Amino acid sequence: MKRIPVAVVAGPTASGKTKLAVSLCKALDGEVISADSMQIYQGMQIASAKPTLEEMDGVPHHLLDFQPLGKPFSVADYVELAGKTVQNIHDAGKLPVIAGGTGLYIRSLLQGIDFAPQNADPAVRAELEAAEQREGIEPLYEELGRVDPQAAQAIHPNNKKRVIRALEMYRTTGRTMAENAALSRRKESPYEACFLCLAFRDRQKLYDRINQRVDSMLEAGLVQEAKEVFASCGPTAVQAIGYKELQPYFRGTCSLEAAAESIKRETRRYAKRQLTWFRREETAQWLWVDDYPDTAALAESALQKVQLFLKGCSL
Repeated sequence: MKRIPVAVVAGPTASGKTKLAVSLCKALDGEVISADSMQIYQGMQIASAKPTLEEMDGVPHHLLDFQPLGKPFSVADYVELAGKTVQNIHDAGKLPVIAGGTGLYIRSLLQGIDFAPQNADPAVRAELEAAEQREGIEPLYEELGRVDPQAAQAIHPNNKKRVIRALEMYRTTGRTMAENAALSRRKESPYEACFLCLAFRDRQKLYDRINQRVDSMLEAGLVQEAKEVFASCGPTAVQAIGYKELQPYFRGTCSLEAAAESIKRETRRYAKRQLTWFRREETAQWLWVDDYPDTAALAESALQKVQLFLKGCSL
């Protein structure tokens, strides 16, 4: 079977993935497929750092801004939609460039995981949801940490839906998410990937970029956007960093300055979790952003890696 060549631009939030992906697409006649679990939602432009038309720079972007707030969307849904999109881009003679920071989306797509329906049990899910309503998410997250520590590390404790889903899978099958994924995986991935991952040798430089981005988000109207999202009652979207930290401010229990610091702190923690996830990707080629004098030099290095990869592909 001929595998479809794809380029991947992964890494933590605020590391420059969008800019690099667009640069690669312009040089290699590619199109971007987003791998961001929050950028799929409509109305979350600012908090999810959804690329603007200016940032897209004429390059087609897919799987952005299509899912209504509050409507469930699973990893299996992503794999199905992204797989069809990769095929369409490839059939058009262009290079699919997968860009984003949701490691589970990227891994599940590249490994061709087939999410088996027997891993779901509505009765178990209902029991877990009732427990969360009674006692909160903390006891369930602690249980997940005991039975499936790898999943607990990858899932934010405030992401109730994913915590419950991981526990449902374990209680239903007796296996961890990783074990179920391995059993569900196809014999051979349909893709051949050049996996580029952005990072910083000096972690503080990444944190400074995160802090600056949060300030820019607030200036761009994050507070008003959060009000509108809360009013729409999107349960998954409300868990997004940048929204939930503003709730105390809306309740009058903290200042906007304190809420902003909370957003920055939680975003830095999220970036650390992303880096932990991507360090487990054996095929990742790391691009240390602070090794390069500017973004142009970084883009040139990335382009060389992808070009070398494409030469070795059986197109």
